[in-house]
Amino acid sequence: MTPKQRAEKSAAAMWANDKASPWFGMTLDAVDEGSAEMSMIVERHHCNGHDICHGGVIFALADSTFAFACNSRNQATVAQHNTISFISPGHLGDTLTARGCETSLAGRSGIYDISVTNQHGQKIAEMRGCSRAIKGQNFPEEEE
Repeated sequence: MTPKQRAEKSAAAMWANDKASPWFGMTLDAVDEGSAEMSMIVERHHCNGHDICHGGVIFALADSTFAFACNSRNQATVAQHNTISFISPGHLGDTLTARGCETSLAGRSGIYDISVTNQHGQKIAEMRGCSRAIKGQNFPEEEE
């Protein structure tokens, strides 16, 4: 199995059990070893009292992207801690795209950077996620 095939199979297994990401309206657009891309359209129910996309929704998009990137090797992996910087607001009707990429993997710990942009390429947020591998796999895989 190639690394990309493993990433895709791991993502499919996770997506099948993920109730939150689809509920938000997210789609998983691409996945490879150490990376993922997801997107969503900002709808009325995503907007806060300032009539802009709620920061928690933007964080959820970045966090889900982080999850698919750090689980791409079929090793069950969770967030250890994350930080996000909001740069520009997302607006009703915007298509937000989060692209995540692994910057470091050492032992059970990884670091991932996730950029969220709108349909015009304007940067909306930057998130850094730190992961920790735990026991288990996302799908059964035999030793090769």
